[in-house]
Amino acid sequence: MGRRKLKVRLLYQRGGEQNPLKNFNYKEAFERLNIKQVKEELFKVMTDSKAWWPADFGHYGPLFVRLAWHSAGTYRIKDGRRGANRGFIRIWPIYNWPDNTNLDKAIRLLWPVKKRFGPSISWGDLIILAGNVALESMGFKTIGFAGGRVDSYLFEEDIYYEKELQLFKQERSLKSEKPSELPTAASTMGLIYVNPEGPKGKPDPVESALEIREAFRLMGMDDEETVALIAGGHSFGKCHGAGPVSCLGEPPDEAPLEEAGLGWKNSCGKGRAEDTITSGFELAWTKTPVRWSIDFLEHLFKYNWKLTKSPAGLWQWVAQDAPEVIPDAFDPNRRHRPMMLTTDLALRFDPVYREIALKFLSNPERFEEAFAKAWFKLTHRDLGPENRYLWKERPRELFVWQEPLPPGSSTLSGEELQSLKREIKESGIPLRDFLYTAWSAASTYRDSDKRGGANGAKIALEPQISWEVNEPETVKRVAKALKKVAEEFSNSTGKRVSLADLIVLAGNVAVEEGAKRAGLEVEVPFTPGRADAEQHQVDVETHRYLEPEADGFRNYLKAKPKEFTPEELFIDKAQQLTLTAWEMAVLTAGLRVLGGNFKKRDYGVLTNRPGALTNDFFVNLLSPEVRWQKKSPKNDFIYEGYSRETGKRLWEATRFDLIFVADSELRAVSEVYGFEGSLEKFVRDFVSSWVKVMELDRFDVNWR
Repeated sequence: MGRRKLKVRLLYQRGGEQNPLKNFNYKEAFERLNIKQVKEELFKVMTDSKAWWPADFGHYGPLFVRLAWHSAGTYRIKDGRRGANRGFIRIWPIYNWPDNTNLDKAIRLLWPVKKRFGPSISWGDLIILAGNVALESMGFKTIGFAGGRVDSYLFEEDIYYEKELQLFKQERSLKSEKPSELPTAASTMGLIYVNPEGPKGKPDPVESALEIREAFRLMGMDDEETVALIAGGHSFGKCHGAGPVSCLGEPPDEAPLEEAGLGWKNSCGKGRAEDTITSGFELAWTKTPVRWSIDFLEHLFKYNWKLTKSPAGLWQWVAQDAPEVIPDAFDPNRRHRPMMLTTDLALRFDPVYREIALKFLSNPERFEEAFAKAWFKLTHRDLGPENRYLWKERPRELFVWQEPLPPGSSTLSGEELQSLKREIKESGIPLRDFLYTAWSAASTYRDSDKRGGANGAKIALEPQISWEVNEPETVKRVAKALKKVAEEFSNSTGKRVSLADLIVLAGNVAVEEGAKRAGLEVEVPFTPGRADAEQHQVDVETHRYLEPEADGFRNYLKAKPKEFTPEELFIDKAQQLTLTAWEMAVLTAGLRVLGGNFKKRDYGVLTNRPGALTNDFFVNLLSPEVRWQKKSPKNDFIYEGYSRETGKRLWEATRFDLIFVADSELRAVSEVYGFEGSLEKFVRDFVSSWVKVMELDRFDVNWR
């Protein structure tokens, strides 16, 4: 099997010619928007029944709760991808997922509101706001809403998505795989979480609980949040399985043109209302399906549950000793017994879930508070730090998952910056260590959910300070030296400068000195104002997912990956840093010659002038006089370069290095920096790319 072609196109980043609103300032437009007016329009939608898609129980609230949940619920903590941001639920392939059947109708019901307010509120924001309004219209008090989700206009591929496109073609046991190997938080392709019938369709509540726990953990939810979300969400609405799923037509993007973007046409009965088929389950949980209540938990523990099947033939449970107290969605003269999914009964039969659910049952106020907080987390987790939030309707409490930070450090004059630079140079710490620590701090950023970055100086706290790739002893030496610089600066000026600012500034000093050694004088732009987090402000459990398994920029590979090649993970890392192909190339080359390799290894340091910011990496890598071969037949990560003329061993490099000449698209970029006379361009481009990475998380000065 040949080498897989890299998806370099992933690095031609979001926006640009693919975005019809590329010059639109969403932040300014949203802040001018009258959100109260938008909410008023949404409240009207909730009970304004449309004949073409009738509302269950005369209220669209449950449908919009489901829409918001399924929009946000695709988020996964492993890489921060999916979620409500960018409105992915309205476009292929998520729009067509089996678990999202008939949510195309909910999106279409929102079109009149979207049409009125246009680009001033994105689909991503509107869908989540509609979910909040739905809850409020059904008597539940939410704790807030924030905007800031900017839409995409086409599906953006990433390397972890290929298996998801198989949808139901494979089903896996979460217990048998390590979390690091799971591409999503779902147990079955095309589902948001787990199979409601039970693991692989087996109606076993105890086994189902194990899948639920793992799936929600991969979303960053703990057991209490999981119970609150399931019990709270299923306090509303019903499931639809009035007939066999075979009655449904193709999903929206595969449906006939005359359906105009609607999918899953139901050929059985009326095709809607009492004949609706969505999940294949046919049940409702509570006596008040469009009003908040404690009914779900009361029914869960009050009744004995008997296994039965829906009209669509799926396993579900009926309360065999209960009266018919559940209203029919369309016939006021009919009543039904309470019913449950296998995943619902997991809350009763799993001992940990059971204890939490019983506490909620005995204390409805605690249940309401827990659901409100969990709902806010579910719908805002992928929005990023709190300083990205638009709109003031937000909780007073700052949660640790919001990456809270204290106020930033003082502004600094030009003279003060120069003084700090001199102190950094005279600290006795090698400039290479400053460079390495700055990159290690800033490159934790991932644009998928706006987490990580240098702000907060979290590299000096757990868990980052213990990550192998960060060279813990190096970080500790650098932090100790820079804290001393900060203390002396404060004593002499009365001003405060954060460790986070000094880490970035010290990295800039290393870059400037490297350029000087190459014969060029440059000043790396620097914007102060970063803050320092405290340990209690770090969500250690989920923060560990920011630890890279591979970082080609530092020539680091923790272990040979099972699913992907190292270079694919390199591309993924560059995409999370929002880099283009040329930015990825110059940063790699510059870090190599400046000593940015993990543990100062010589891999890819293709220069006889280490420490100087030269383009030697490209010059020597592109040389036709060098012949490359594997270091050993059993090692396909490390390579050796030999002179074709003399046979002398010249260099060592890794797969991360050789992709810049082995891949035709990356080679084309590399050649630009390997030309004679391209040194100055290389240095200028390295500096601009370096600054970009250092400031990716500065939402306080550059909201995006």
